[in-house]
Amino acid sequence: MHEAVRAAGRLFPLSLPSRGTCTIGGNLATNAGGVQVLRYGTARQLTLGIEVVTADGEIWDGLRDLRKDNTGYDLRDLYIGSEGTLGIITAASLRLFPLPRQEETAFAALPSIEAALAFLGLARARLGELLTSFELIAATSLALVARHLPEMPLPYGAASFTAPWHVLVQASGDANVAERLEATLAEGLQAGHLIDAVVARSLAQARELWTVREGGLGEAMRRAGGAIGHDVSITVSRIPKFLSDAEARLREQWPDVLIAVHGHLGDGNLHYNVLLPPQQRTADAAQRVHRMVYDSVAELAGSFSAEHGIGQIKTDELRRYKSSVELGLMRAIKMALDPKGLMNPGKVLI
Repeated sequence: MHEAVRAAGRLFPLSLPSRGTCTIGGNLATNAGGVQVLRYGTARQLTLGIEVVTADGEIWDGLRDLRKDNTGYDLRDLYIGSEGTLGIITAASLRLFPLPRQEETAFAALPSIEAALAFLGLARARLGELLTSFELIAATSLALVARHLPEMPLPYGAASFTAPWHVLVQASGDANVAERLEATLAEGLQAGHLIDAVVARSLAQARELWTVREGGLGEAMRRAGGAIGHDVSITVSRIPKFLSDAEARLREQWPDVLIAVHGHLGDGNLHYNVLLPPQQRTADAAQRVHRMVYDSVAELAGSFSAEHGIGQIKTDELRRYKSSVELGLMRAIKMALDPKGLMNPGKVLI
């Protein structure tokens, strides 16, 4: 789909590392996010209308392309993100954007997570709507890439591990994008937010930088084995406290734990991966890790599932962290739209 849209001179900005295998229906059912949410929003914001097969076999034609339609309950948003438990999305009308004439990518090293937030604020102020992506990567995550994917080039080679945090920044627009991005990086260096930065000078170099984020990190976690993953979201200003609190809890129990973080800093979505020492990797330990991480998230009014949904794996967390009012409303909606429990049974609400 991306190729067809691009051939027509347009952009569909829902961009995911799994874009080679995922489907539009699945993206809408989970309200997928990806690396360009900062500028364009999630799947919900990118959808104008949908067609749905309901639990009783009827077809709801909601394929409108209206930007405004205030004629009752918003059924579109109810089905998007419901993980197929209310009905099956069979077609969609999606928002497209003009294809940017210029796209620039940079990779920068930072001395602290606080510096990353300060540079995010600076980038937003200086780049405005040109700022497309702002991805956070911990040095521990890059070290896993180097260990398990030695053939993959890292942005600054061996120096990639001298700074604790890194950001992958993308800006796009029609004019002066490179100049504005480089000026922003220079200001960040002068202010002490950045330690070092590299700017891609070609499309090939940009792809190399993005390959680390979109392919390298996930594959490195897979090859490392035993990673206990979390897909969480926290108000951006509270991320430093979350990282501090969660690590303190984990290290009190497992002093040698390895924590590898990456994610979409611009919208507060972190992929928080925990690797315990091999001899301590048990099912019970994994459950305790989940509880520690999710408790740290909940204490800061965050979400234990930012973009990966509930499915059948996180149903216990849904009951633990959602209020009784929310659960009651969700069950009432499920009963009204799928009283026989035909739609994706055993998922989300059980």
